Amino acid sequence: MATPPPLLDHLVLATPDLAATVADFTRRTGVAPAPGGAHVGLGTRNFLVGLGGSAYLEIVGPDPEQPEPARPRPFGIDRLAAPAVVTWAIRPPDLDATVAAALAAGAGVGPVRAMSRRRPDGTLLEWRLTLDESAGVVPFLIDWGATAHPSAGLPAVGLRSVAASAPDSAEVRRVLVALGTDLDVVEGRTGLTVRLDTPAGVLDLP
Repeated sequence: MATPPPLLDHLVLATPDLAATVADFTRRTGVAPAPGGAHVGLGTRNFLVGLGGSAYLEIVGPDPEQPEPARPRPFGIDRLAAPAVVTWAIRPPDLDATVAAALAAGAGVGPVRAMSRRRPDGTLLEWRLTLDESAGVVPFLIDWGATAHPSAGLPAVGLRSVAASAPDSAEVRRVLVALGTDLDVVEGRTGLTVRLDTPAGVLDLP
């Protein structure tokens, strides 16, 4: 699609080696992702790149400064052999109402959980999100509340397109409608494809 998905908050590029993926992204685009912060207790850390407007790309992977977490890291990071765009997040005007509407339509999105992290400058970011381990082509939901949106002031690239494939594409499209968003979805193996416009040219992720 030529425009970002409605309500897009961010795309998640997960990786088993965060430093290597950030260095590779910088080399391939000419844009150095900004440090985001650590997710304490989850064993992960992220770097961020703006995508225009209030959307961004989150590059997330294991944090070598944290001990091994008690449970698997989010986004299936512990199972990854290479970087992959694993899911995306939408920011509805009313997270709770959207969750309720999705449930009424038979499209559960998981429980809502409060989370936080600190930026390198010490600023505390707090948000709520739906916690669904199966999130992938179907996005998870996020609400930043009173926290300043993390896209502000980021180094940026352009988002040219986002598309997806899934073996049950019709069902995926039905759920997206229930969530108030949309995405190009075709029949095929489950996955997301992202195309960026960068100073070094067009880049397809991963």
